[in-house]
Amino acid sequence: MISTNNSLLLKIMGYVGMIAAILFIGVPLLFIVLTSFKQQSEIYTQPVTWVPSEFSLENYQSVFERVPFLDYFKNSVIITVILCAVKIVLGVISAYALSILRFPGRNLVFLLVISALMVPSEVTVISNYAFVSQLGWRDTYQGIIVPLAGIAFGTFLMRNHFMSIPTELIEAARMDHCGHFRMLWKVLLPISMPTLVAFSMITVVNEWNQYLWPFLMAETENSATLPIGLTMLQNNEGVSNWGPVMAATIMTMLPVLVMFLALQQYMIKGLISGAVKG
Repeated sequence: MISTNNSLLLKIMGYVGMIAAILFIGVPLLFIVLTSFKQQSEIYTQPVTWVPSEFSLENYQSVFERVPFLDYFKNSVIITVILCAVKIVLGVISAYALSILRFPGRNLVFLLVISALMVPSEVTVISNYAFVSQLGWRDTYQGIIVPLAGIAFGTFLMRNHFMSIPTELIEAARMDHCGHFRMLWKVLLPISMPTLVAFSMITVVNEWNQYLWPFLMAETENSATLPIGLTMLQNNEGVSNWGPVMAATIMTMLPVLVMFLALQQYMIKGLISGAVKG
């Protein structure tokens, strides 16, 4: 009886926590969405009105009129795609080397990777800025991409996953005369899809939302990304007109949200497949 009551109490606490998390995350997001459809006269009304009296696309039109939003979007897509491709490829390859291959100093190299995770990115801003400026890469794609192409997190994540794969499977692949590329592509990656998809999604979200370094490098709309565009839009509008800023925020979040919804089913399939194969 006591065990049943404890189980019921834990279930209730779980539901309460879930509802609280949804409210903390969902309510501000809902307010941003509704505000983006309000007219300017409704944004600062007292008391605050949640639902606009008339849904208007004026704020969304204003975004394209006041800043080159499509240029910012293009830059974000290019930089995010290149950075994600580089980080995923290098992360997987380096993780394979640190988990499957045997060579002197392997543990020391992995220790250096762990050390890189502990260093805040802000610490290297000054040195990276001086280096990129000397190369003449300011306001260019490569000036933004190269200093952000570190793979410490991906190497750490994928290496730990590869280490959890049964050694019998790896030995069987070697007995079948699998080379390194074939073992990685045909054996390890198919059973690593949950981790790989999670790594990819984290990388995409992180690079899409990068602000500090692109802000330091971008001088014009030729290389400025969407987070920088939001800042320019806010400065352009001042503090009295938040409608276009809310609309631009929604359009900035939408691609990442669509990507998450599209990849969610593959992540679930990967988890099920990994559990069955494991």
